[in-house]
Amino acid sequence: MTTLLWVIVPYVALAIFVVGHIWRYRYDKFGWTTRSSQLYEDRLLRWGSPLFHFGILFVFLGHVMGLVIPKNWTDAIGMSEELYHFLAIAVGGIAGFCTLVGLVLLIYRRRTTGPVFRATTRMDKAMYVALALVIALGLWNTVAGGVLNLGGHYNYRTGVSEWWRSIFYLQPKPELMAQAPLGFQLHAMTAMALFAMWPFTRLVHVFSVPLFYLWRPYVVYRSRSDRLGSRSQPRGWDRVDSPRR
Repeated sequence: MTTLLWVIVPYVALAIFVVGHIWRYRYDKFGWTTRSSQLYEDRLLRWGSPLFHFGILFVFLGHVMGLVIPKNWTDAIGMSEELYHFLAIAVGGIAGFCTLVGLVLLIYRRRTTGPVFRATTRMDKAMYVALALVIALGLWNTVAGGVLNLGGHYNYRTGVSEWWRSIFYLQPKPELMAQAPLGFQLHAMTAMALFAMWPFTRLVHVFSVPLFYLWRPYVVYRSRSDRLGSRSQPRGWDRVDSPRR
């Protein structure tokens, strides 16, 4: 079971994530969109969207620092374990809380606004459930383990982080996740489920950064001439009869 959960399932989820995005881009380019619903309602969206998107950005950066960067790198630049722990709890806790509040507002808006709810697909609903579970479990691990110290202290940088990097080194260490607390295991499993469904949801818009917009050619606008040919330009509400032949 340990090999199934922490070796086979991660590789299957990552394979679906990569191949699914390639397939989606090749065969469903017009569906590669957020399907924006701003026209239907913007009062809750004005609050929920910035809270969620800015919060998830800092959550992502925190995961990059915690999972990708090894502990000896931060030790080499003089960052103590106490400072790292403080930053992880303070910044990670605030970012996670903002992300969760923003997601709750967006889900509430989608459920209570008729046109928005009617445009919600089954995959959208599954995506919201998985996303909410991942965020809630991650915030719980931060608060319960880092602030309340429930279940004793667990250093995920020598456990979960090393397991995550071992997956990409093609030298998986499933025993590290088997020894992790239940909260971290559930967080990892729901995250893998989210990765597997990612290519088939509106989350694909994460990879649609309009970088080419910075180098696109200028659009030239020309003013209309007051006189076109020998005929005067009619007003917009005047009826224009086509010439008879």
